Amino acid sequence: MARVGMREVAVLAGVSHGTVSHYLNHPDRVSAEKVERIQRAIQTLGFVPNNAGRQLRLGSSTAIAYIAPDVSNPYFATIAEGVEQRAAKSGLSVFIANSNRSRAREDAYLELFERHQVRGMLVASHEGVEDRLAAVRQRGTPSVLVGQAAASPDQPSVSVDDVAGGFLAAQHLIGLGRRRLAFIGGPLGIRQLGDRLDGASAAIRESGSATLEVINLTERTIAGGHAVAKALLERPAALRPDGVFAANDLIALGLLQDLVLAGVRVPDDVALIGYDDIEFAASSIIPLSSIRSPHEAFGIAAVELLLAEIAGESAERHQIFPPELVARSSTVGGGRR
Repeated sequence: MARVGMREVAVLAGVSHGTVSHYLNHPDRVSAEKVERIQRAIQTLGFVPNNAGRQLRLGSSTAIAYIAPDVSNPYFATIAEGVEQRAAKSGLSVFIANSNRSRAREDAYLELFERHQVRGMLVASHEGVEDRLAAVRQRGTPSVLVGQAAASPDQPSVSVDDVAGGFLAAQHLIGLGRRRLAFIGGPLGIRQLGDRLDGASAAIRESGSATLEVINLTERTIAGGHAVAKALLERPAALRPDGVFAANDLIALGLLQDLVLAGVRVPDDVALIGYDDIEFAASSIIPLSSIRSPHEAFGIAAVELLLAEIAGESAERHQIFPPELVARSSTVGGGRR
C-alpha cells in the first residue's frame, strides 16, 4: 500500500501543499479553519508526517539517545526511566540502545544516532569512550558520559564516587568484625570497578588487621555469582572469606542464592554486601546490603547536563553523587540458619 503524502492531504483538505507544510512546521501561520480541515484530512487518510525529513530541513531533532552497556541490568533500566522522565518535560523523546558491552555495537550506535541528528547523546560505557565522544562533539553532537567521571574538562559527565563507595562497603564489613574479606568483580580494567576496589583496599589498610582477596570476573551477572559460589564452596570453611564485597548486586544475588542452598549461614558465616541497590536487593531471600547510588536522579541529572550543553550554557560539567550504605540482613543479622 502506497504511503500517503502531504500532496494527498492538501487535495482532500482543499488547501495548498505549502499550507500543509506550514501546518506541520509552523502551525501558528495557519488559520483555525484551515487547521481543522487539514486535521480531518490527516485522520481520514491516515497520514504520518516524515519527521526525519522535517528534522533535516529544520536542522534540529526532537530526540536524544541513551546508550547503555546492559539494559537487562535493573541499574541501567532505572537510569533510563529517569532519562525519559526528564526528557519528556522538555518535549524530547529518547532512543534507548543496548551495546551489550560490545565496542563494535557501541560504535555502530554512535554513528547511527549521529547520522539521525539527535540533539545529543547520553553514553554509559565500560570502554574508554571519551576520544570517540570528542570526535562526535566536534562534528556538532553534544554528549554526557554516564556512570564514570570524565577525564577531560570538556566532556560533561555524571558519576558516583566509587572510591568512597568501595570504602563504605569494606569499612562496613570490617566494623562487623570480619577480617578475611573478598572483593568479587571485574574486569578490573573498567574504571568504576577499579575505583571500588581502590576504596575497599584503603579501608583494609586503615584497619591494620583485615585482608582482602580479589576474585576477578569477566561477567558481572547472577551467573557470575553462581560461578564464584561454586569455587568458594569447594574450599574448606576455614579458608573461605567471612566478608564479601561484590562489585554489583547481580553478582551478590547469585552468590547469596548458592551459599544459602549449600547451608552456609548468611551473615553468620559470610557477611555479604553488593553495589547499586537495585530493586531486587531488598526483596531477595535474605535482604541484601548494598551501596546505593541515586538511580532515577542520575538519569535526570544527565539529561539536565545535556540540555545545558545543547543550549551552550556554562554549567558545571561534572556532577559526582555521593554513595550511601544500605545495611540489611545479609550483613547485620536476621539471616537464614
